[in-house]
Amino acid sequence: MFFQPRPPAVDKASSKLIPSLAYARARTAVKYSIFSLARNALSYHERWPRVWRSPEPRREYAVVIVGGGGHGLAAAYYLAKNHGITDVAVIEKGWLGGGNTGRNTTIVRSNYYLDPNAHFYEHSLKLWEGLSADLNFNVMYSPRGVINLAHSYADLDAYARRGNAMRLNGIDAELLTREEVAARVPLLDCSPAARYPIMGGLLQGRGGVARHDAVAWGYARGADARGVDIIQQCEVTGLQRDGNRITAVETTRGTIRAKKFGLAVAGHSGHVAAMAGFRLPIETHVLQALVSEPLKPVLDTVVTSGAVHFYISQSDKGELVMGGDIDGYNSYGQRSNLPAIEHSVQSMIALFPSFSRVRMMRTWGGVMDMSMDGSPIIGKSPLDNLYLDCGWCYGGFKATPASGWCFAHTIANDAPHALNAAFTLDRYALGKTIDEKGGGPYPWVH
Repeated sequence: MFFQPRPPAVDKASSKLIPSLAYARARTAVKYSIFSLARNALSYHERWPRVWRSPEPRREYAVVIVGGGGHGLAAAYYLAKNHGITDVAVIEKGWLGGGNTGRNTTIVRSNYYLDPNAHFYEHSLKLWEGLSADLNFNVMYSPRGVINLAHSYADLDAYARRGNAMRLNGIDAELLTREEVAARVPLLDCSPAARYPIMGGLLQGRGGVARHDAVAWGYARGADARGVDIIQQCEVTGLQRDGNRITAVETTRGTIRAKKFGLAVAGHSGHVAAMAGFRLPIETHVLQALVSEPLKPVLDTVVTSGAVHFYISQSDKGELVMGGDIDGYNSYGQRSNLPAIEHSVQSMIALFPSFSRVRMMRTWGGVMDMSMDGSPIIGKSPLDNLYLDCGWCYGGFKATPASGWCFAHTIANDAPHALNAAFTLDRYALGKTIDEKGGGPYPWVH
């Protein structure tokens, strides 16, 4: 049964939304278990209810979140769960998870050196560890370990520093010798004649992979069960602005008003921000990935190489999932091209010569919002009631739970959570950049 909500009150002095739990919409989602599976097997699994509704957009909400990927859906879920704010709409121009959420290489980790990144991504990894139970939806989180390969003694020194910093922050890290790397990844070319000699590596055992589609579906199901409206095929065509506030979004399904707006559209953040009348310090680049034909299990960990900028793992279906660096030019095109694919394949063969005869099955591209220091922007925009979740570079998927958690807190309280306090937009003006790579203010090097 559905209840029409009373919009949350607004504390005009603080701009905080005050949840009205007595009027929150709710519906009971099916509890997934061995018993519900057996019960539905009797009807040949033809009577499962829809996982989420497809409602018509209402004319006004307390919060509208633009972007129906993992970040937007997670923010809506935690707004409802943590803050009791259910008068929320998530609007998506296509289908849920059809953007970067469904176009990444599924790696999750928290092996960062700088404190703000380390604390934020470690919180995300802890959420990953309990996410399937929290959502009652299997996100297929697999803590198979992530190994960063060291190809020189300088790499080993850098990984030793990073590993020590991680352990000081309570994050698991283990520095591996060449022999230990070879034992963990037998197909890796660790011989003295290797094109990229292996000197050792840094292992985070709790890192691994998760199923990207399942993450979007799980958060959508959880948000919908708490009364959030999830509206697909609803593209934003403009923003209505009154002074320093956004009053409504214009969409292909009508104008929708709200008291607060969240922006979580990844590589299209700059485009939507321009509708609001300001520019963001980000660039949009294509990041490509590819998968091979399915193989029997041959790689039970995630292997990455910073020197050649290549990463590879094996999916549950047996495909080798791999990716490399972004394209050097700005683009919104979600497609692949040959030079980047050639680089990834060359790197794979140099590291894993036995994969040279494996056939490629498909390739694709996603659009990355590359920030000036390689770290995200989660916080308030220059406008009073517009909030930003962007600038994720390569780190968007693994940040999904913590991003939603912190973004929801920021929207609900009109102030950042302690975990995203360092990721505000004004850090560039204040000279407080979070440059994990030490590459300077150049988006394409991050």
